[in-house]
Amino acid sequence: MNHLRLLITGGLGFIGSNFIRDMVKRHPDYYIKNLDAMTYAGNPASLKNIENHHHYTFIKGNVANEKDVKKAMKEIDAVINFAAETHVDKSIIDPENFVRTNFTGTYVLLECARKYHIERFLQISSDEVYGSIENGSFKETDALSPSSPYSASKAGADLLAKAYYNTYGLPVLITRSSNNFGPYQFPEKLVPLFIVKALSDQSLPLYGDGLNVRDWIYVEDNCTAIGMVLQEGRVGEIYNIAAGNEKTNLEVTKFILEELGKPESLIHYVQDRPGHDRRYSLDTTKIKTLGWKPYYNFEEAMRKTIAWYLQNEWWWKPLLKQS
Repeated sequence: MNHLRLLITGGLGFIGSNFIRDMVKRHPDYYIKNLDAMTYAGNPASLKNIENHHHYTFIKGNVANEKDVKKAMKEIDAVINFAAETHVDKSIIDPENFVRTNFTGTYVLLECARKYHIERFLQISSDEVYGSIENGSFKETDALSPSSPYSASKAGADLLAKAYYNTYGLPVLITRSSNNFGPYQFPEKLVPLFIVKALSDQSLPLYGDGLNVRDWIYVEDNCTAIGMVLQEGRVGEIYNIAAGNEKTNLEVTKFILEELGKPESLIHYVQDRPGHDRRYSLDTTKIKTLGWKPYYNFEEAMRKTIAWYLQNEWWWKPLLKQS
């Protein structure tokens, strides 16, 4: 796929911006259009180092706006849809915005992709669409049981994308990844929020008993997996992406505090949020058949992440008033 022309939606967000940087590094001959609505979590500073790259174009626009999408999708080979509202707490307060962006936005993209005969449409999803699991790990064929308006809107988008493959033959692929962490993550999610709060000796609000389990993956590993699915994945298929780093939220919190030399007394237990899933776990047998495996272990990746936030206050300090 030389000189591939990509439309990446939500490319100013956390995973999207990391993916664009990865693509530019690995495939400097690819043409990349980035369609982003520049909401609070879409930060132009995340791509400051490539904004003038000769194969990169930024377009301000909303995935739920057909006019914006049609403009961006002209002369494109493949679409990768990162665009999403992702913060579960915000979805509980304002579900409408999540349905509009995550579901309706995906519909608009799928419709335009069908009309423009896009060669590949990669829908970026989440392990949260499966719901909680006490034992074992979810396979791609398991039923969806989302708990929050966020995960329900993502599950709906997945089903719609799959329907466009089944009904129209649109070459859709879907990835569902576990909890990402790493550089350029907006400081509302657990890892960056707790890092920046701990740095200024503020209390760290931990939900419930802190024993909810997540499988953590370094964002670079997820980006590598997504790139592999784009190139090697079989259309119509779903691929789980996870690194096998199951940790309780309390374990992650304590690791951050220990690395920063801060006391555990900063942990402040708060009332659990409604519908808080207890444990996520993904079976990644399928994506490993493509030849992918995570490069970073949890401790190494978390130390890299903490170091990045220590060294890049210029990026996150202006965002604190928004989180």
